[in-house]
Amino acid sequence: MSFRRGRRLGLDIGAVRIGVAASDPDGILATPLTVVRRKDEPTALKQLREIVAEYEPIEILVGDPKSLDGAARAAAASALSFARAIAEATGAPIRLIDERFTTVEAHHALAAAGKTSRQRREIVDAQAAVIILQNALEFEHNTGAPAGREMPDEESEQ
Repeated sequence: MSFRRGRRLGLDIGAVRIGVAASDPDGILATPLTVVRRKDEPTALKQLREIVAEYEPIEILVGDPKSLDGAARAAAASALSFARAIAEATGAPIRLIDERFTTVEAHHALAAAGKTSRQRREIVDAQAAVIILQNALEFEHNTGAPAGREMPDEESEQ
């Protein structure tokens, strides 16, 4: 299996903000796009639908919140539920990607770039989405297989 050509979107779904990143069609580079506020979920879904319509991704790679031992964290059910709403609203296939340490990694990268704590808070979710997406792209380039796992049905695994 070889790398599937096409844009991908990466999402870091948090309780307050959703970081959004996009790749180029060859999957070489992930770049931050925006941060969508999640306070008003219908508005957030509308914004994400517009982003998906503009970028036409072959899939959306969503951070899968797990604890260090691999168990689902409390945030996992909320993130999965919202990911299902995104899939329904956009029609785009979604794969779940391990996101352990991505926010910590994003904070370190932004601090190294000279961003203040306040500046980091506003963009860290988009940077975490970049890390999720870049890790998935590298995995597929190296193995020829899609990264992560398909989003489970509601009846099956959470």
